[in-house]
Amino acid sequence: DGTSHLPPYLHFGCLSANELAHLAERRGGPGAEAFVRQLVWRDFHHQVLAARPAAAHADYRTRHDSWRTDEAELAAWQQGRTGFPVIDAGMRQLAETGWMHNRARLLTASFLAKSLYLDWRLGARHFLAHLVDGDLANNQLNWQWVAGTGTDTRPNRVLNPLAQADRHDPDGEYVRRWVPELAELPGREIHRPWRARRRPAGYPDPLIAPDALAQRLREGRGIVKEGKAR
Repeated sequence: DGTSHLPPYLHFGCLSANELAHLAERRGGPGAEAFVRQLVWRDFHHQVLAARPAAAHADYRTRHDSWRTDEAELAAWQQGRTGFPVIDAGMRQLAETGWMHNRARLLTASFLAKSLYLDWRLGARHFLAHLVDGDLANNQLNWQWVAGTGTDTRPNRVLNPLAQADRHDPDGEYVRRWVPELAELPGREIHRPWRARRRPAGYPDPLIAPDALAQRLREGRGIVKEGKAR
């Protein structure tokens, strides 16, 4: 999957960020540089939390959100039953393995905090309970980054799970692995099962309309100009 799977070893002190940075620099090349940048982000979040310990549970930069409360929607997200296949694939992978690719983490977090407009702390708590590399600083501050309450300079960005699935899982292999009830749908059709001529039995309808992924965020934050999930 193109990732190192080293974060658990960093978290538990089996490896140091300095050691990995030196090894990457010794290897050299654009891949090594990109890897070191990720290590820098990791340390950045630790520095932010050290300076602002309250950011573990309070908005780093408040947007005065009016978070919704919906236990059924939260449970559907946790169980991988949102009706959006790439979101459900990520959440089921997390539950089974304790790990997700960073892109899946971004998508599932954006869906909870921006599209469902549920409090980012609920998602952060769920991730910490399941991730084998669950790290307080990086988990909480990455969640805040996605929710738009952290260090992100574009707080109203909404990731579109359909566009992202087309881009990063064009043949549906990831979804097909973790959402087996959709396995018979061909190619990109797997990302939009509600359009299939024969609807897969047992798979839920989308929790929200696919063309309204940014609507709740706009309403909750009083955003007048209409944005579009990307």
